[in-house]
Amino acid sequence: MNDIYIDLIISTIVENFGSETAFYRDRLGISPDKWENWKKGFSNLSPEEMQKVKNLFSDYEWMLLQKVLRQTIIYPEKRTFAVAEYRRMKTKIARQWLNIGLATVEILDTKEENNNGQYLDLRVTIDYREWGFDDILNFRLPAYIQQQIDNEQVALLDWVNDKLEETYNS
Repeated sequence: MNDIYIDLIISTIVENFGSETAFYRDRLGISPDKWENWKKGFSNLSPEEMQKVKNLFSDYEWMLLQKVLRQTIIYPEKRTFAVAEYRRMKTKIARQWLNIGLATVEILDTKEENNNGQYLDLRVTIDYREWGFDDILNFRLPAYIQQQIDNEQVALLDWVNDKLEETYNS
């Protein structure tokens, strides 16, 4: 198993679930040994379990993950910052989509068990008006961002342009 691939997946798991344990126990329903063996490349997850891993990402994010992974194969020096590069490119792409008027941005109303009001989910979407073909980038951000947007009367689009990269990549 490619270590960079695992690092990119683990980063997204921690971002969304707080810990690997919460993900493999609550979402996959597997043992710590099975999880560790999969990460080390000693065993496979079932197709259903792998689909749950892939579902951590939108189709566009999964494609971006593959591009970053390929970059680390072509340029080994990029391996040390692949996760940071993935996150940087997500924010750069989202800002570009929004700046040229190609996408919309929204704050999702999510009430997850592991959220506890500590985070908000921001989604940038290109809607092609064909079911299942939208390009989506998701960002989990600290909840105080909502107060910042509300209190300062800052438009969400302006906030994304000014602060998304700094907040998401910190």
